[in-house]
Amino acid sequence: MSQHLPIYLSIYLFSYLFLHIYISIYVSIRMSVYIYLSIYLSIYLFVSLSLFSYLSISSFLYMYLCIYRCVCIYLSIYLSIYLSIYLSIYLSIYLSIYLFVSLSLFVSIHFFISVYLSIYLSIYLSLRLSLSLCFSCLSIYLSIYLSICSGPGPMTLSIYLSIYLSIKVHSYPSFFCLLTYPCMNLSIYKSLDIYQKPGKMIRKIKELKRILSQKN
Repeated sequence: MSQHLPIYLSIYLFSYLFLHIYISIYVSIRMSVYIYLSIYLSIYLFVSLSLFSYLSISSFLYMYLCIYRCVCIYLSIYLSIYLSIYLSIYLSIYLSIYLFVSLSLFVSIHFFISVYLSIYLSIYLSLRLSLSLCFSCLSIYLSIYLSICSGPGPMTLSIYLSIYLSIKVHSYPSFFCLLTYPCMNLSIYKSLDIYQKPGKMIRKIKELKRILSQKN
């Protein structure tokens, strides 16, 4: 028994060593499998994280672009509406003020010119009327005075003065000529009547002188 003990011990040790080697190989294989799986999982996780990052970045960019486009569209619409409203209001106010000022200026100038012309024409026509009335009164007075006087010289002078004053009055406006035209015609007619009948007028003058001398 004592002789076989070393053999048993060696067998036991050999078997234990073999078992230990087997276990170590098994553990190493399992470790290698675990390492391989861990590497595979790490690669898989890295790829997954990369894809997730890419998708998240792309979704963020897409969302940002959508928001940017919406903001741009909103701003463009808002700015266009705001500018159109502002420009329309500004142009309406500016054009209304400009038209009002220009029209008021035009009306004021036109009114001033019309008033000035009316005043000037009224003064001018008043003067012409006064002159025409003066000429007509002077013509009537001279025709009556020269009709009373005797002699061919004063009668000729009366005819010339009546013709001159008639021409002078005819150079004025037609309205005033219509007023003075009958007076001129009457003076010319009276002067011609006196010129054609001097003897009758002389007799009348002598009778007037005689009556005046008798009264005196």
